[in-house]
Amino acid sequence: MRFRVPLLTLVLSSLLVGACASNATSQPPRDAHLTQSTYGGKLWAPVGFSVKEFARVDRVRFMTTGPDGAVYASRPLAGEIVRLVDANGDGVAEGQSVVVRGLERPHGLAFHDGWLYIANTGAVVRVRLDPKAGMTAVGRPETLATYSGSGGHWTRTVIFGPDGGMYVSIGSSCNLCEEKTPDRAAVMRFDADGKNGRVFSSGLLNAVGMAVHPVTGEIWVTQHERDNLEPDHQDLPFEEINILRDGGHFGWPYCHGDRIPNPEYHDQGRCNTTIAPALKMQAHSAPLGITFLDKATAFPAEYRGDALVAFHGSWNRDVPTGAKVVRIRTRDGKPVAVEDFLVGWQDADGTRWGRPVDVLVIGDGSVLVSDDQAGIIYRVSR
Repeated sequence: MRFRVPLLTLVLSSLLVGACASNATSQPPRDAHLTQSTYGGKLWAPVGFSVKEFARVDRVRFMTTGPDGAVYASRPLAGEIVRLVDANGDGVAEGQSVVVRGLERPHGLAFHDGWLYIANTGAVVRVRLDPKAGMTAVGRPETLATYSGSGGHWTRTVIFGPDGGMYVSIGSSCNLCEEKTPDRAAVMRFDADGKNGRVFSSGLLNAVGMAVHPVTGEIWVTQHERDNLEPDHQDLPFEEINILRDGGHFGWPYCHGDRIPNPEYHDQGRCNTTIAPALKMQAHSAPLGITFLDKATAFPAEYRGDALVAFHGSWNRDVPTGAKVVRIRTRDGKPVAVEDFLVGWQDADGTRWGRPVDVLVIGDGSVLVSDDQAGIIYRVSR
């Protein structure tokens, strides 16, 4: 579980970002393949890659591209959605405007059938945007599907599956407990109009990132796992990539990892009926956004079948981890390995000047990375 910090603390911390950001160049990473220094020497990438600033957006979180080619991004603390336009195609957004206001901690975004769908903390809403008025909202957002919104893990993510269904990830209310409502620690499926809601997959403590595999059509999620697992809360349990299955249960709160019972429940029989993770990753990395690279034409062809995941970073390890972007290598439509792709947001002493949140392939084939601590969206290309 990650979102224990009060919102007031998050607001105050955003005021200090400029003062705390490191101006020094980062040290070369130990990974032999990360040899390219970029972004003024503050980040490291595989050889040939470049990272530049696309836009500055305070406390930016999740992103999507619109039918107009612009980038849309959520600002949960401000309750708004902003539109970013790179009109001259130079890889920098010259225009930035607020298109939807007055939302309840908006997070995930998706365009579908001419609507912009927004996952608020307590409901999915949708709105039409007016191209004659700078793509600003036409009227008030329409509330479609409501769900549990109190307690921990306030972020919500929305995507549309190949079946046209609307899938919404809703995190747990706690670190370890039996939930009182079935929509917590689950991914719900709704019709596009918000009707016929049901639990699609459960046992997912906090599946923040969601993406549809371009070949199999399966929905992949990045899942945070529990904290305070004795005797090794530093490196257990692993964070996970899971491939959703209709009616599948992925273990939480009874199990972790490959069907291992949590000591609070000791129920191996129940764990044997759950689905093991598709890929295990470093504990407490806080994986958030995920994107597949099939349309990342600005990347080498060898990346096309893989995915990128943004690690927001740990909060309770003696040696902090995360605050980086990783590459998920795949084979036959399944994840098989994870390796660092962009590092440097975390200094040698464990302090951070930035924290990646989301990753998005845009129309020119490059990849954007949002950073809610530094308030920056970076553009990654060759």
